[in-house]
Amino acid sequence: METSQSIEVCAPLTECSEPPVPEVGCDLVTVPTRQGLEAVDILRRGAGDAVGPVLHDDGGDTLGFVVPPGTAAAWDVPGSTCTETDGRGLRLNPEPPVAGSDWLLPPGEADLATDPAVLRAALGEAARLIEAADGCQ
Repeated sequence: METSQSIEVCAPLTECSEPPVPEVGCDLVTVPTRQGLEAVDILRRGAGDAVGPVLHDDGGDTLGFVVPPGTAAAWDVPGSTCTETDGRGLRLNPEPPVAGSDWLLPPGEADLATDPAVLRAALGEAARLIEAADGCQ
């Protein structure tokens, strides 16, 4: 998954008899898979459904958390990148939006987006857990 520039996380439109799937504006926070999996676990153990859709990029060994639009403007968490979708949004369907990726938590099975403040805290906790685990070896 390219994180140094804007990416399109929308599924391509297809011709069909069903109405088009609505788009939701979003940004995408990308982190290394290990830290992302720890953060997903932390978020899912927390109160309520605190995690939105999460995309796994097999080739890039990263997880992408769908966050509300505008998050990229103020995102400053070391070891992660927040990419704007340039208003293209995310179609809420279970098909992976990018070739070589798949949903860890697909749209429809999660909130529309993960709260950036909650994600920031979970990523920090995940980084500390990984550091502690690596220090015990």
